[in-house]
Amino acid sequence: MSVTERRRTSARRDSLLGDEAGSFASARFVRITPMKARRVVDLVRGLPVDDALALLKFAPQAAAETVYKVLESAVANATTTEDLDRHTLVVSKAMVDEGPTMKRWRPRAQGRATRINKRTSHITLVVQPAVEKGQK
Repeated sequence: MSVTERRRTSARRDSLLGDEAGSFASARFVRITPMKARRVVDLVRGLPVDDALALLKFAPQAAAETVYKVLESAVANATTTEDLDRHTLVVSKAMVDEGPTMKRWRPRAQGRATRINKRTSHITLVVQPAVEKGQK
């Protein structure tokens, strides 16, 4: 189904893509701190999908595996629901938002306790067909 045939669109899709062709995928409540996930997401923003997947496959960061899965999901969404060619797709938007923080307590010396923040992330990747240099 193409974008023009789409009957209903979600508010999330409208905010990310508008009327443009493309697709997105997100992973919510991922147990990775947003700061660490942003380091990985910044590597793939603007890259062609095949290059981004190859880079994520061998990136040493722990967040690379989750971002890889989200990117594969976004590509699958684009090829199945939007009938887009995988080889023309580019990671157009990539963002990491902060999810809820779990607060835990750790015992310390002399009866004290310190708080430990276990942070979570919401990772969203948008893929769109590459724009030719002469177009826009």
